[in-house]
Amino acid sequence: MTGQAAVGRGGAPVVAVANQKGGVGKTTTAVNLAASLAATNRQVLLIDLDPQGNATMGCGVEKDALDAGIYEVLLEGAAIAEARIDAESAGFDVVGANVDLSGAELELIDVPEREFRLRQAIDVVRKDYDFVLIDCPPSLSLLTLNGLTAASGVIIPMQCEYYALEGLTSLVGTIRRIGEGLNPELSIQGIVRTMYDPRNSLTKDVSEQLITHFGDLVYNTKVPRNVRLAEAPSYGLPILYYDKQSRGARAYLALAGEVIRRESARAPSGSDNEPGAGGESENSSRRGSEHGEESRPGGRGSEEEKTDGV
Repeated sequence: MTGQAAVGRGGAPVVAVANQKGGVGKTTTAVNLAASLAATNRQVLLIDLDPQGNATMGCGVEKDALDAGIYEVLLEGAAIAEARIDAESAGFDVVGANVDLSGAELELIDVPEREFRLRQAIDVVRKDYDFVLIDCPPSLSLLTLNGLTAASGVIIPMQCEYYALEGLTSLVGTIRRIGEGLNPELSIQGIVRTMYDPRNSLTKDVSEQLITHFGDLVYNTKVPRNVRLAEAPSYGLPILYYDKQSRGARAYLALAGEVIRRESARAPSGSDNEPGAGGESENSSRRGSEHGEESRPGGRGSEEEKTDGV
């Protein structure tokens, strides 16, 4: 699947951040891309679809204290409007996840239209946002299937290693099959290279292979290995509000710019919730300017370690 999907259902683009291989920076990308998009005065919803709940914790939300989360949305018919939380320390809304979601795979088996549960819930609130991001679990499971069926596009975080390259082939095949059946709207929006170490010749080799095979689908932005980026989740903060001068923060701001430009080029002119390349979005008044970048926490110091960013 190449090219961009049309937002056929109206409202915000719904982007699944997915890779069945763990440890490639998937949750880090979901949280920090959401924060960077929100810092441009766009209204963002992040849905944590991973039972580990790492995206929830990374937004400063205590996963074990959720009154309602994505489990209740999928299995108990709760509305996203009831389950979403204003993650003030991150600047966007989040629908959290915790260990309750681990049993959802079995419980969903007998549910009618089980592949469409998340899609149906998102469609109700889609026009409230400029972007909806879904942090999928690191497996090709029924939860991931829900995420991909709900999405209009997929961002694939990719560590530049050969094992990750092999896994990418399987994921692309899965996305193609879902696009041919359950969700004709679905396409790969882009591939982002994470944990990038330019000193490593293997990293460069795999990066070149990615560009050879996928061309313009590979984002120009490379997210570096970054000490501050690794530290930020332990404080419940996206990197932008932990250390906005770090290389990791700058990389995710650059990635957000690429995502916005691609969506602007794809969206029909004058369409609802068109995420323009600059300025405020139509939905920005709902959260208000207090969540803009200048009003966010200034971080824990802008000076990076000498090893940061490699």
